[in-house]
Amino acid sequence: MQYALITGATSGIGLCYAEQIAERGYNIIVVSNQAEQNEVVAERLRHTYGVEAIAIYADLTRDDAAESLFAECQQRGIEVEILINNAGMLLFSQMHNTSPEALRRIVALHCTTPTLLCRLFGGAMAERGRGHILLMSSITAWTPYPTISHYAATKAYLKNFGESIWWEMRRRGVGVTTVFPSAVDTPLYNLSDKMRRRLLWWGVMMKPDDVARRGLRAMFKRRRKCLPGVLTTIEAAVCAALPAWVLRPIVKIPAVKRILDKV
Repeated sequence: MQYALITGATSGIGLCYAEQIAERGYNIIVVSNQAEQNEVVAERLRHTYGVEAIAIYADLTRDDAAESLFAECQQRGIEVEILINNAGMLLFSQMHNTSPEALRRIVALHCTTPTLLCRLFGGAMAERGRGHILLMSSITAWTPYPTISHYAATKAYLKNFGESIWWEMRRRGVGVTTVFPSAVDTPLYNLSDKMRRRLLWWGVMMKPDDVARRGLRAMFKRRRKCLPGVLTTIEAAVCAALPAWVLRPIVKIPAVKRILDKV
């Protein structure tokens, strides 16, 4: 039986990944720190797509999260064919105003746990000679972003990590794809419905099901990276070309300074 394990699968892009992979006939392992919602999503997947769906509660910021999750799958006799590291958190704050605990959690969630999940589940895939790994990075990985320095830096780690292990794992029959979405209409952003509709209309923000569809297409084609949407591709090219010093005059703009002072 083929299983896809998806972290952060109860909402946003993660839920879209779960639904679209279940539609392809894969059994799903729903993983998040929302115990009740895990069960709700698993039941919906079973009822709608006729697949097996297992709900596993996990606090992925814990030091032992990856090992515990891997051990539980082994105990259940589950072979994970697809690993999607999607769980994430977004903090708007300057580093000196951010609590050490919040910094520890975001580094663990975006860097430590995904790395260990790739080592454990990816190692098993390499032994079998098949499998897919998908990492959710961000357009913010391409340049420094004040007020989300911790978020952007962890996403830059995933960028380098994902593209590096793509070279290593491809010889073992395992595909590794890193996805770099720009703004996506998910609960990460605390926006009004009116603002969300405007951003979607202007094309500044993408729908999560569109991002998931493009990400999965790239993953199954074993592409190294996926920049979903033309605007995202242009944004990445611009960010990569601009030197970091261009931020200095921007942060001196009065309106920007007021925003920085608040966070």
